[in-house]
Amino acid sequence: MTEKSKTSATDSDHDTSREFVTASIGDQKCGIAVLQVQDVLAPQRITPIPLAPPEVSGSLNLRGRIVTAIDLRIRMGLPEREKEAHTMSIVVEHQHELYSLIVDDVGEVLKVSEKSFERNPATLDPLWRTYSEGVYRLEEGLLVVLDVSTLLSFNANEEAA
Repeated sequence: MTEKSKTSATDSDHDTSREFVTASIGDQKCGIAVLQVQDVLAPQRITPIPLAPPEVSGSLNLRGRIVTAIDLRIRMGLPEREKEAHTMSIVVEHQHELYSLIVDDVGEVLKVSEKSFERNPATLDPLWRTYSEGVYRLEEGLLVVLDVSTLLSFNANEEAA
């Protein structure tokens, strides 16, 4: 390793960053780690699933695979959106299954410095704290980092209820 490459590696270790696909759920900006995102979809035809929990909107077909659609507004305790409201979906994989996380809007891929990461503030809604890894303070407000595995663990929530 040359002297220059040693310096570059050391410099990058001091200011690590993470990348997130940003999404809006209600008025809150959220982030899902880029490495967890499989796809971003425009509104899709969703087939209802009988007896599913309220936050499970149904299932959709994505290139021959059945994908469970989860409405994050309902999951996060927000009021349902209007029927005609525009939505987007972020497809993630969890325990070898695909899930479509329905959000109000998808933003950009955002690279943030680990220096601005904080654990969940006490003022964050308790339900949001359950599904969040922490927050990043941005100039335009908080970016709530969603914990996909907790968000998609339905059994744990039923036992707690």
